[in-house]
Amino acid sequence: LKSIFSIFPVSKVSTASPSQIGRFTSEAFAVHLAEQKSAPAWWLERKRAAYAQFAALPMPRRTDEAWRFSNIGTLSLDGAVLAAKAGPVAPVAGFTPTLSFANNQLVSAQVPPALAAQGVIVTTLAEAAAKHADLLKAHFMAQPQKLGSAKFAALHSAFVGDGAFVHIPKSVELADPVVIQHAASGDQAAVFPHTLVVAEENARATVVDLLVSAAGGRHLAVGANDLYAGHGAQLTYIGAQNWSRDTLAFQLNSIVVRRDARAQSLNLHLGARQARHESLSQLQAPGAFSEMLALTVADGTQEFDQRTLQIHQAPNTKSDLLYKNALLAKARTIFSGLIVVDPDAQKTDAYQSNRNLMLSDDAEANSLPGLEIQANDVRCTHGATSSRIDPEQEFYLQSRGIHREAADELITFGFFEEVLNRLASDPIHEALRDLIRSKFQK
Repeated sequence: LKSIFSIFPVSKVSTASPSQIGRFTSEAFAVHLAEQKSAPAWWLERKRAAYAQFAALPMPRRTDEAWRFSNIGTLSLDGAVLAAKAGPVAPVAGFTPTLSFANNQLVSAQVPPALAAQGVIVTTLAEAAAKHADLLKAHFMAQPQKLGSAKFAALHSAFVGDGAFVHIPKSVELADPVVIQHAASGDQAAVFPHTLVVAEENARATVVDLLVSAAGGRHLAVGANDLYAGHGAQLTYIGAQNWSRDTLAFQLNSIVVRRDARAQSLNLHLGARQARHESLSQLQAPGAFSEMLALTVADGTQEFDQRTLQIHQAPNTKSDLLYKNALLAKARTIFSGLIVVDPDAQKTDAYQSNRNLMLSDDAEANSLPGLEIQANDVRCTHGATSSRIDPEQEFYLQSRGIHREAADELITFGFFEEVLNRLASDPIHEALRDLIRSKFQK
């Protein structure tokens, strides 16, 4: 490794304990930099800075408010290593990937010629770093991490190998969704999926992110996506994760919405042993609207940890958050959401709701909705509910010959339809229903 260090010096050789960095040592980082030797100098420098931050930051502690209710004891980087090269992975049923990644590398690309004819760019981060540096510099991991996972965001930035870059030019409308699939393969594989979407002024597009495991096994998945909706743009983002049941997963979502733009994001959580999802939405100009949706099916001993932040930075902006969780067996969910209204953000209209359907007496749902209002002419509401299935509804279905498990599934789909019906695309609606149904059938 001596020659690697001489060519690709690391900003600061880590002296952190193994529990702080696992196998992501300075030597492993130097090897990763060597594999990125064709990348621009500014990209490599960003990686060096990110690694130094990752090594210096402590792991989350029980006393950290941002990790309240989380199972800290099971958060460990030990054992995970950078994933080896893998072959193509079968696409998720109901979706045709435009770009498909496996173990941090592009394995297939099916970009319709019509997109290029419209000036749309659908490519890899590696190519974007060389050909679209200004856009990448402006939007890649550009928003500060405010929800507790700064260490894991730095790990992602340091080791991300490749990902998807989607740019929709001014006034271009896409008829079909751009579908990105990120897969993990191999025991103890660490993957760092990333999707960056820039929708310019008055553009309209739908982007689907699929996060899956090729087979069983232990994985570490530290993913991120950056979404930018320019003035008047309409951007829909669907993220569906179905990692293996022995995966530790982090997903960091950042949304920036400009004047008169609309950003709709829906995240479906199915897989992983323990999954944390952080979503930051910033409404930066008048007329901006952010709709934040999520559906979770938690069973067994799964833990889903959801942290959200809606920041209203300009007057006459609107945000609407609706997160729904269905909990079975001994599963746990945590929802902690905050609406922040800046002093100049008068006429803000913000809504936040977390609803939990308890399908087991042993399941646990924790909800912490909150408001921080610094303006005096706003309308902000927030709330959380946890309830069990109405026995009369269950009895009615069973009296029609439907056994209890199937009855609970039907009731859960009815519970979820309020969110799924907000999607404009019927094919995506049906594909997500099939994904949810597949979990009930396991």
